[in-house]
Amino acid sequence: MENIAFIGGGNMASAIIGGLVASGWGPSRITVIDPIAEQRKWLEHEHGVHTTGDVASAEQADIIVLAVKPQVIAAVAAQLDADLSGKLIISIAAGVTIAALEGHFGPVAIARTMPNTPALLGLGATGLFVNARTSEAHLMTAQSIIEAFGICVTVDREELLDAVTAVSGSGPAYYFLMIEEMIRAGTALGLSEQDAKALTLQTALGAATMAMQGDAPEDLRARVTSPNGTTHAAIVSMQENGFGNVIAKAMTACKNRAVELGQS
Repeated sequence: MENIAFIGGGNMASAIIGGLVASGWGPSRITVIDPIAEQRKWLEHEHGVHTTGDVASAEQADIIVLAVKPQVIAAVAAQLDADLSGKLIISIAAGVTIAALEGHFGPVAIARTMPNTPALLGLGATGLFVNARTSEAHLMTAQSIIEAFGICVTVDREELLDAVTAVSGSGPAYYFLMIEEMIRAGTALGLSEQDAKALTLQTALGAATMAMQGDAPEDLRARVTSPNGTTHAAIVSMQENGFGNVIAKAMTACKNRAVELGQS
């Protein structure tokens, strides 16, 4: 049975660990390395995993998850002296390229991921790219770990992770903004803020759930958009005001910024 070590025990690591334990990974196979004693104690209580402050202990694991901030990666690598060949390194550090990771950790199987914050609820949407040293078994392992806290989409070119960032990595914020504006508009139309919020959130949940059933979004929209009706008036207004163009420009700006950060 494979053992897994998390370097970094923050919110995202905790979410992944919770998903792994729920999906059948024994806590005894999981070690979390974190410098903060209080966080280690909480993780032990919450998940029943082993914890330590010693980064070098990750060398004993078959799988190493880098759950630290990008600027900490180099310092982490400096504390791992053993030959890591044969191991799988999974990085959730935003913007750190495969080339940079190989420069730090050497010729080893590396899976670079782009998760998003709904992973904290087990509803993550994560992009995955692996380097040439990653075997089919390693790939399947990485996918199974990601699927413990949501869905996994594997891309065949690393640069597509920037597009993943634009769609799902930053995507939750787009929906939060839409929710904000609908609540604000509903309040301006006379509803109490409490009622506008309740109606907006339930509508968002219901629409997403319907869209997850498999029908095309455009078909779902057409079914609730009667010609010359109330919904039609709203949709026409959105389209005339360039709603689609606003979304496309925003996502392009997000993708371009992701490219810039990766290069820096």
